[in-house]
Amino acid sequence: MRWSDLSSRAKGFRIAHTAWSIGQLACLAYLWACAFGRRRDRPLAAAITFLGVEGLAVVVGRGDCPLGGLQRQWGDPVPLFELVLPPRAAKAAVPVLTAVSLAGLVAVAARPPRRRAPRRGHAA
Repeated sequence: MRWSDLSSRAKGFRIAHTAWSIGQLACLAYLWACAFGRRRDRPLAAAITFLGVEGLAVVVGRGDCPLGGLQRQWGDPVPLFELVLPPRAAKAAVPVLTAVSLAGLVAVAARPPRRRAPRRGHAA
């Protein structure tokens, strides 16, 4: 389905869904950066919360986006992943991203934060 064939609602939904997905991928990248860098900060907590909300949504949707019905109702029958991936890869995207997210959480938990060295001239 071409962009010009979509209703205004479907276009708005697709834009919002794309922004949400980009945010999710950014959070996933940050999660892994923190795991490798042994960093803990507020943005990490926000990223984990964002990924948790997405995970709950997928559980509610039984493995699919819970808003898929609304998307179809508004005139967009093509799932977001199928816009950028072949159908088979699109179907595998949710389980793969779930596994990568869970592995990132385990990596963060398994790699405790580094101790910060005291700054020069300050007592430890």
